[in-house]
Amino acid sequence: MLSLLGYLTVAVILALLLTNRVAAVVALAGVPLAAALAAGFGPDEIGGFVKDGLGGVVGTTTMFVFAIVYFGLMRDAGMFDPIIARIVRFAGSAPVTVCVGTAVLAMAAHLDGAGATTFLITIPAMLPLFDRLGMSRLVLTTCVGLGAGVMNLLPWGGPTARAATTVKVDANELWVPLIPAQLTGMVAVVVIAWWLGRREARRLATEDVTTAEVDTETVATEQRTPLAVGARTADGPTGPTGRDAGAPAGDRERSGRPTHEAPDGDVDTEEDLRRPRLFWLDVGLTVLVVAALVSGIAPPEVCFLAGVVIALVVNYPGLRRQTERIEAHATGAMLMATTLLAAGVFLGILEGTGMIDAMATSAASLIPGGLAPGLPLLVGVLGVPLSLLFGPDAYYFGVMPVLIGVGEQFGVSGEAIARASLLGEETTGFPISPLTGSFFLLVGLGGVQIGSHIRHLLKWAWLVSLVMLAVAVVTGAVPLWA
Repeated sequence: MLSLLGYLTVAVILALLLTNRVAAVVALAGVPLAAALAAGFGPDEIGGFVKDGLGGVVGTTTMFVFAIVYFGLMRDAGMFDPIIARIVRFAGSAPVTVCVGTAVLAMAAHLDGAGATTFLITIPAMLPLFDRLGMSRLVLTTCVGLGAGVMNLLPWGGPTARAATTVKVDANELWVPLIPAQLTGMVAVVVIAWWLGRREARRLATEDVTTAEVDTETVATEQRTPLAVGARTADGPTGPTGRDAGAPAGDRERSGRPTHEAPDGDVDTEEDLRRPRLFWLDVGLTVLVVAALVSGIAPPEVCFLAGVVIALVVNYPGLRRQTERIEAHATGAMLMATTLLAAGVFLGILEGTGMIDAMATSAASLIPGGLAPGLPLLVGVLGVPLSLLFGPDAYYFGVMPVLIGVGEQFGVSGEAIARASLLGEETTGFPISPLTGSFFLLVGLGGVQIGSHIRHLLKWAWLVSLVMLAVAVVTGAVPLWA
């Protein structure tokens, strides 16, 4: 009963998220609450599950709120402008090189194995460039997700450490045989980024041609109808006849040059907010914040809280300016904060009610005995989509032990199943998994819809996983058939 209810809960949540029918907080909190009531748990018990779940995400939520405000302040102050200018000169404003550079940057940033750190470093640095070129933010989150996912296989990463703990071997014993597969996966990520960049270039070129044709028709109409001139001026360069008209709604919202209304009625343009004289001070502050984050000398939320305080005092002294800057970034930060808290409710209820354990047992029992010798191959093929159902703890500590027990009856080693799992489950699959906190950080910083992101990234993440699986089979790291 619990197993069926758990699968139904996950299926309904995924359906709601993928179809964008309701806000994420409604799906992630409302559906599990209803499922817990249907399972016969009382309000007091459910309250305990929710409390435990929220306790697991409160640190990530706090970090996200202060991180989004901090990087928003750095963008306002213009810290990223010279960086973007250099990247644009290097890439030549070419979407192909921008996408490839984004993927490589994500792989480099993920060398520490921390998804949250990778997204906090990569997305704020590349987002202004994508917006300036009119590129889709979904391409940004896809390139970053692919780069981080393929590097999540490292032995000090979460999935490999969990798998090694479960099979009771050293993490390097699992990872070293998979090095050729991981290197191939890195190449595949670069190739996919190159392809996505080419596709973006073609889209932007088509929009430019369409814009030119529309502008020609508009000029002809304006010459015949003087009243149309006022309408054209009101639309501005990014109105119906501009490039942004062809961009997704989320892209258009942030790609213009907005003004900011101050509490006392004054209006600050983006140029007014720039602090070029404080560029190196802001860079030094950002380096210190990221270094503290990576080194772990203080909790991440404390690092970004201190960064926000210093950035506000240095760049925008005075109550009015500081209040204005906080209000400017509060909407986006609080929107994703509520989503993260709702995800905590979801995880807390699934774990507290025992649905996760029941789902793991039933999933393993559904495997026919005749397929057991090919269990590693099956696990490798299904690794990425399984990331939508099982988080890293649930899979590696709940599902995988049962799979290992089934496989050992047919001569399949636990190491083989573990290596196959590591090629997709919460590695290349973690950037599409709503069961991890860093997933919401990725879509939140990127400013994309959860369902749109999953649909856009799923096929590419699965492709990279299958490419790595094929190499692992050829090199003998994963047996084709026991």
